[in-house]
Amino acid sequence: MAELVLDLAETVSGVGVKTSYGETVDIDGTKLVPVALGYYGFGAGSGSGGSTTDLQGSGGGGAGLSVPLGAYVGEAGRVRFEPNVIGLVLVATPFIFVVGHALKSVIRALKR
Repeated sequence: MAELVLDLAETVSGVGVKTSYGETVDIDGTKLVPVALGYYGFGAGSGSGGSTTDLQGSGGGGAGLSVPLGAYVGEAGRVRFEPNVIGLVLVATPFIFVVGHALKSVIRALKR
C-alpha cells in the first residue's frame, strides 16, 4: 500500500503550473510567473463474487488536468496579470452554470 501511495505522489507532482507553462522566465529584466489551475482524482476498488465461479477482481485509475490561466508579468517595479482568455473561459463556464442554476431555483421559490 505504501508503494502505491508513493507512485501516486510521483504521478501527481507533474500536474500544475510546470505542466502548463514551464519554469519562471526572466526576459530582459521582465519576469513572467505562470498561473494555472491543476487538479486530479484517483479511484480504486475491489470485489469478490458470490457465485459458483467465485469471481474476484480489483482495479484503479486516475487522471489529472492543468488549465493555464495566465501569467503575472513584472517589469519596472510593477506587476500585472496577463490572462489566457481561453483558459479563464474553460474555468468560468462550470461556475457560471452552477450560479445560474442556483439563481433560477431561488427565483422560482420566491415566486411561489
